[in-house]
Amino acid sequence: FLWVGERTRDLDSPHIEYLRGIHNPIGIKISHKIRNEELVSLIKLLNPNNENGKITLITRFGIHKIKDHLPRLIETIKKNNLSVIWCCDPMHGNTKKLNNGIKTRYYNDILDELLEFFKIHKDRGTIAGGVHLEMTPDMVTECIDYNSVHEENINDIYTSNCDPRLNANQSISLISELCDYFIKNN
Repeated sequence: FLWVGERTRDLDSPHIEYLRGIHNPIGIKISHKIRNEELVSLIKLLNPNNENGKITLITRFGIHKIKDHLPRLIETIKKNNLSVIWCCDPMHGNTKKLNNGIKTRYYNDILDELLEFFKIHKDRGTIAGGVHLEMTPDMVTECIDYNSVHEENINDIYTSNCDPRLNANQSISLISELCDYFIKNN
């Protein structure tokens, strides 16, 4: 699954030119920084025939920006009658640096962004089509949940060389909370 990121999605970039020749589905990572017109132009360039399933929009807003930006982008897509799959990446927009310089993510921010993603789509009659999580079956201490992982013990089993991941217990807990949400709201 090829995707284009925040820093590589300029309409005139070689990344976009390369992706224009790809027939497989393509992901586009978007945050609060993308302008409505830019998103429409990008989708039309990468999917000129508006094929179903070709474009997946991977939202990366963070809990503090999703309410302000996801609704406007959903309305932009609807207004332009574009076919996209919506996927939420609640990890990247919620990355924080602690005072000691260690990157982490707070479990509650991740969960709250996911729940807001599904709520916004439900309220607008659109389909929330997927979730992207960074997780590991290992019992790492990279994301703070205030149950087993706190700022004080974050270095105990911090093995990521790049981005903090949910551990096995956090991943199961997150999926369970999403299931509870779906049962109550569908």
